[in-house]
Amino acid sequence: QVQLVESGGGSVQAGGSLTLSCVVPGYSWRSTCMAWFRQAPGKEREGVTIISTRGGSTYYVDSVKGRFTISQDNAKNTLYLQMNSLKPEDTAMYYCAAGGWGPGAWNCVGNYWGQGTQVTVSS
Repeated sequence: QVQLVESGGGSVQAGGSLTLSCVVPGYSWRSTCMAWFRQAPGKEREGVTIISTRGGSTYYVDSVKGRFTISQDNAKNTLYLQMNSLKPEDTAMYYCAAGGWGPGAWNCVGNYWGQGTQVTVSS
């Protein structure tokens, strides 16, 4: 099982920023999409943002638009999530994933997953 390696989580106050990183092993970089998901206690996993690895098009869930930015560094085999203006409702375990497109629009089905990194935002 390929394991992506995330880092960068932590605790911040509302309004603060964090940058999450996800190192993607070489051959899983051939995935056609990569994404960040999050899961808060008692809630279902939510897709936060997706990037197409073939051209760089991006998608963001409405709740993070204008605050979060997904990017990839092919030379470093790393996926990033820049999170600004953080809110308490952003508190969750964040997971990165690499995979392929599923049915429907902007549906990245993760084949490879990270172990998760905790983000906690206090008010």
